[in-house]
Amino acid sequence: MADATAKLKNYRQAPRKVRLIADLVRGKTVNHALALLATLPKRASDPMAKLIRSAIANAKTTKGIEAQDLVISHIDVGQGVVFRRFMPRARGKASPIRKKASHITLALSQRKVSKTEN
Repeated sequence: MADATAKLKNYRQAPRKVRLIADLVRGKTVNHALALLATLPKRASDPMAKLIRSAIANAKTTKGIEAQDLVISHIDVGQGVVFRRFMPRARGKASPIRKKASHITLALSQRKVSKTEN
């Protein structure tokens, strides 16, 4: 069960590009994910880090859970709105340009401490 969630809607970058970042941070602790995103040279890494920090704040205010106990349990990147534009081409024709957006849903859960960890 998710302890905290956060959503980012209509982020103006294609979902295919954002999923690359989501696959890197899925299943990691939030501190490790934020450190990874800080060094990543992708455009989606800054909004993804901001979304993780928002979910951490949600966990602190609603459940009182500290950041070191949280793990990214679920992250989903879906298709958002698509702006359709047209570019003029030769002989009076036009070719479509599809400007895609993404919806990102993030869920954090509390890390289960095993008996071998102390």
